[in-house]
Amino acid sequence: MDQRMAKQYFSTELLNWYMQNKRDLPWRRHRNPYYIWVSEIMLQQTRVETVKPYFERFITRFPTLMDLAEAPEEDVLKLWEGLGYYSRARNLQAAAKQVLELHGGEVPNEKDAVFNLKGVGPYTAGAILSIAFNQPEPAVDGNVMRVLSRYFLIEDDIMKGSTRVKMETLAGELIPQGRAGDFNQALMELGALVCTPKSPHCLTCPVMEMCKGRIEGREDTLPVKKKAKPPRPEQRIAALVTGTSINEGKILVRQRPQTGLLARMWELPHVLASEPGGLACQVPDEPAMDMMKGHLLEEGYAVNPKEFWKIAEHTFSHIHWNLQVYRCEQADHMVSPAMVAEQIETYKAEGYVYKWIGPNDMETMAFPNVFLKLLKEHFAL
Repeated sequence: MDQRMAKQYFSTELLNWYMQNKRDLPWRRHRNPYYIWVSEIMLQQTRVETVKPYFERFITRFPTLMDLAEAPEEDVLKLWEGLGYYSRARNLQAAAKQVLELHGGEVPNEKDAVFNLKGVGPYTAGAILSIAFNQPEPAVDGNVMRVLSRYFLIEDDIMKGSTRVKMETLAGELIPQGRAGDFNQALMELGALVCTPKSPHCLTCPVMEMCKGRIEGREDTLPVKKKAKPPRPEQRIAALVTGTSINEGKILVRQRPQTGLLARMWELPHVLASEPGGLACQVPDEPAMDMMKGHLLEEGYAVNPKEFWKIAEHTFSHIHWNLQVYRCEQADHMVSPAMVAEQIETYKAEGYVYKWIGPNDMETMAFPNVFLKLLKEHFAL
């Protein structure tokens, strides 16, 4: 068959397969553009099974775009807690405010208007326009590029922008008239369930007969993808400080600055143990506890380190934290009032806010997953 027939076969067979095998997902039960938008943002770099309960809780709390736009950011982050990549939540809320201000609270169906929403890239825009409005716009993510690379035997590096453009053009040519939403979801579904990154299920694939990658025995080596630079390792010393006297039963936490990594989220106090770019090696316990004690003293909190507790890890796209966590106790003596006052002003300037919290406080405060797990374990929640 020629390329035209291969494309027609692909589109027809894929749609037929999808209509018989598509998963029942909560965001597929309607055509509400807002719900579809929320689901697509949540699904970025996150598994479907993980997203389901988050989506349902989020929509229950923010049933309309206006509800999301007008909510306190802390509430939005708390509902996102555990999903990671928190900039997605902030951008989603910022974009909801844009829609409220510029489009009367209705998600726009014009391509340029959707692209101009904060946090919306080519894939998300294509997904919204095609699934919610059935417009023939491609929605190309990693799953889609993998499927197209294998079926059409495309050996270009999918990490290159030029390859993405090529894939978007090809995907657009495959969309059957009037079936944009179903087709784009079918393509995503095939990549998620059948044409998987490792050990693809070729024998159950609806388009296996015409798949050039399978025919050439290349299904396990495609797509071509240049390895991304591994995240930079950082060794950090963290403190789980238990309170005494009026702070009995509480833990010292701090809120990160208004901007930057994990902005406005809460965490256990921690300090970088090595220079940026240096070797990230575990620090012996005594020096590590002295380092943390000194760091907290500079911040206006006198503590007595007690013992090593555990190692915890957290990986961002560009950094990997290796946390040595030590149990500490609030010291009976306090630093001088003058020093405390000076430190408070310093931390306000740097954007950090400190607070003693109990287990009930965690119901309204958003923590990155690594600290959430540590605090839940401590409080046995």
